[in-house]
Amino acid sequence: MSRWSYFLRRLVLAIPIVIFGTTITFMLIRLGPIDPAAAIIGLGDPEGLERIRTQLGLNQPLWQQYFDFMIDLFTFNLGQSWVIEPGTSAYALIVSYAPRTIWLGFWSVLIALFVGIPLGFYAGLNPNTGSDYFASFGGIVWRAMPNFWLAIILVTLLVQSQDLLFGFNWAGWLVPTGIVGPPPIDFLAEPLGAITDPVDWWIRKGGDGSFLAALKKIAPAALVLGSASMGNEMRLGRTAVLETINSEYVETARAKGVSSRSIVWKHVFRNALIPLVPIITGEAFLLIGGSVLVETVFGINGLGVLFYDAALNADLPLLGSLMFIFILLIVGLNIVQDLLYTLIDPRVGYEQD
Repeated sequence: MSRWSYFLRRLVLAIPIVIFGTTITFMLIRLGPIDPAAAIIGLGDPEGLERIRTQLGLNQPLWQQYFDFMIDLFTFNLGQSWVIEPGTSAYALIVSYAPRTIWLGFWSVLIALFVGIPLGFYAGLNPNTGSDYFASFGGIVWRAMPNFWLAIILVTLLVQSQDLLFGFNWAGWLVPTGIVGPPPIDFLAEPLGAITDPVDWWIRKGGDGSFLAALKKIAPAALVLGSASMGNEMRLGRTAVLETINSEYVETARAKGVSSRSIVWKHVFRNALIPLVPIITGEAFLLIGGSVLVETVFGINGLGVLFYDAALNADLPLLGSLMFIFILLIVGLNIVQDLLYTLIDPRVGYEQD
């Protein structure tokens, strides 16, 4: 089987996985203890509860609810919010909240990739040195700290930065911003702003809506959200480099007189990336699970907060839509993972007889 046949087979297998995940979502939100009618009008009116259940279609046979649910989601008819913003489409709510989560996720992944992997590779190339011990210890510490705890500690530190950091004022540094709250990403609505008016786009008077203000506002939350993955990538990167650099083909290349630089870049790094692929693509799990807590602590009001509110208020159409999007995101990133395996490792797809 060729590499691309293997990838195509993995792509086709993603379809039943999405169907299965969506089915589990339906079972959790329809067969669980959530009662959206009670969330809408309370428990003091039995007749009203029955009327609301009838209006929402909750008294229909379960099989009919299931097929309606699946058809609506797979045709991207996400429905309307029942509780949080009645009458507003779930699509509109998701589009409204998603940019803040994407902004948070982008910098979280970037921090994990450009800090965790280089430090792990550096430690692996310099084993049993002071820098190796420092990087390894730092990776263990970062990995051990829970996101919610680190977020609370960081918010407290930044709020009292003038007292705890020898007069350094985080809120007024570079551009004035608050410690918590949604990042001012208004500059995203001006895609050519960096060209037409770069000073205003990068740093706006008062700090509102500029790239710099949005970056500063999201940086603490991104550091917290990316910390766990950063620690994983650091430790696994170190281990992968150590295993690769002692392999037979590296020793053979060294014996043939290949320069150390060529060995590191052409052989060690590429092969060391293979075990890191699932960690890198697994950032989606970090963003989906961790962003709920981090967004709540920092008041970012992204998809994590929206998901939490939908679950708390039994807003089933919104909750189901968010779960469906999360499932598509995870399955999509698994497909990207298979594609990266196919490109990086030429052995993928070839079976031994």
